[in-house]
Amino acid sequence: MPSKPRVFISRVIPQHAIDLLNRDTDLELNQEDKPLTKGDLIRRIQGKEGLVCLITDTVDDEVLASNRLLKVVSNVAVGYDNIDVRSATEKGIMVTNTPGVLTDTTADLTWALVMATARRIVEADRYTRAGKFKEWSISMFLGHDVYGKTLGICGFGRIGRALAKRARGFDMKVLYTDVIRTDQEVERELGARFVDKDTLLRDSDFVTLHVPLIEDTVHYISERELNLMKPTAYLINASRGPVVHEGALVKALREKKIAGAGLDVYEHEPTLSPGLADLENVVLVPHIGSASIETRTKMAVTAARNCIAALKGERPPNLVNPDVLEEHPAP
Repeated sequence: MPSKPRVFISRVIPQHAIDLLNRDTDLELNQEDKPLTKGDLIRRIQGKEGLVCLITDTVDDEVLASNRLLKVVSNVAVGYDNIDVRSATEKGIMVTNTPGVLTDTTADLTWALVMATARRIVEADRYTRAGKFKEWSISMFLGHDVYGKTLGICGFGRIGRALAKRARGFDMKVLYTDVIRTDQEVERELGARFVDKDTLLRDSDFVTLHVPLIEDTVHYISERELNLMKPTAYLINASRGPVVHEGALVKALREKKIAGAGLDVYEHEPTLSPGLADLENVVLVPHIGSASIETRTKMAVTAARNCIAALKGERPPNLVNPDVLEEHPAP
């Protein structure tokens, strides 16, 4: 009986995905729910044909070059900026991700940050818990309305479009910008208008970020962009931390150049830029965009199926680097 392909899971994931991998592979799992050092990751993948990893794992050229048996790196995330995809392709290693399954959950979290920042929910919660609420006041915790305002969506992929759908229920005007304009039918359906980035920043009351982290989007929002925004506007980042120049954001928030911000991700995650945590006009959450039980389970199961398909010699459903199949066809 042929031996099963060997797979390493870099960190604890939902049990259903582990069960799927156990059925078809010889599985080894890092039982600790914390990232491995690079040295430990290299050591643990030796002799393995598959790696199931998370965004907290840096799978760079050194890691990929350490194991000539490796056939697939299956990321439990939509983004894959933690993996050197070019190096993987050169080495004939497939890279996969988990798109689609977390779209609505991440859009929900983005919308929660919109509401929390505009209505100062976290500030008011802290105030109440501290026993400071003694009597009602007409001027206490005044925020801004969300309904009827203008929402600017940067990056009009799955999550950006899902957010536009939610905005329609609040009678919002929706602007969007992207490297590629979507078709007019989608624009009509979602009530969204394509504009350039600067126009979006000038005209929006809420700016939400859904762009991938690539070389061109590092510091997509910096001092110049923040200075274009209204002093009553809010910035929401649920994409990747380095998309925002955090030092510039701290300065803008401190100087009231914008009204507030809501962040799910950070430039030097998990470290916060100096001064950020001291500000009252920012809501900070620890990268929980896809953190529902249902969605995190779907993500892990998708990653498991991607890995299993690759090890069976099939094209994985969510292959990030399809060129690898042309450059390194299966024997």
